[in-house]
Amino acid sequence: MYGQLASPSSSEVIEWETSFLNPLTPKTADVRRALIILNQPFPLPLLEIVWKTCSWRCCADGGGNCLHDLLGNALTENGQQLRDLYIPDLIKGDLDSLRQDVRDFYSSKGVPILHDLDQDSTDLMKCVRALEEKEIIEGNEYEIIFLGGLSGRLDQTVHTLSYLHKLRRTRKKVYVITDENIAWVLDEGQHRIRIDHGVLGPTCGLLPVGIESTTLSTSGLRWNLDGEESSFDGLISTSNHLVPEEQFVTIKTSRPIWWCAELRRKD
Repeated sequence: MYGQLASPSSSEVIEWETSFLNPLTPKTADVRRALIILNQPFPLPLLEIVWKTCSWRCCADGGGNCLHDLLGNALTENGQQLRDLYIPDLIKGDLDSLRQDVRDFYSSKGVPILHDLDQDSTDLMKCVRALEEKEIIEGNEYEIIFLGGLSGRLDQTVHTLSYLHKLRRTRKKVYVITDENIAWVLDEGQHRIRIDHGVLGPTCGLLPVGIESTTLSTSGLRWNLDGEESSFDGLISTSNHLVPEEQFVTIKTSRPIWWCAELRRKD
């Protein structure tokens, strides 16, 4: 479960869907998801959605600040502190960003705060390692949602791109979500993405990040590709559009590629 994933056969189609972002879709008990909150701002409506779909939540160092500050002193309709409804299962990292007041608050709520001094791994990698340890104990594998990681400092964004490119070899489903986008890596082969038009769109893209080039064929997009080569030196399918009448997007790629789609705002 935790070693190298077998490469998909040439005829195998990998299925993807983002129903977990639709609050009207019932939660499926057979899919376990983990949320890792990074040190970047995010809106409360998005947090509410991804928090509910995950059964394990972890803050990567300064992600604890973002969670704490977003909730502030807001109260629920019943007069309960909103902050008390969003208590993570773990905060982990080198803790050079976690403020003392935030650390004190979550410590008072019983949250384990782990100081990891490993200089060869980032806070994000340390949190994934903590999840892997949990998976070994439970004998279950989780899908992962990274909240943040594609905005802010360019070097950190590139790290997110690089890390997911590597994780595709050992994990089946890893998503990155910001207030504007959801994105993930499609390994070489054939993929079919179920499109919830109430959640995704209208824009989307296929990005040849971390590879020299790939050959792409698609269906279900406004501007489909038919065996064209995609590379940083040539064609990149950006600002493409989902077609409202299409329930699926299919993608065939000869090399790993990033798929991204715009999130419809939930204000």
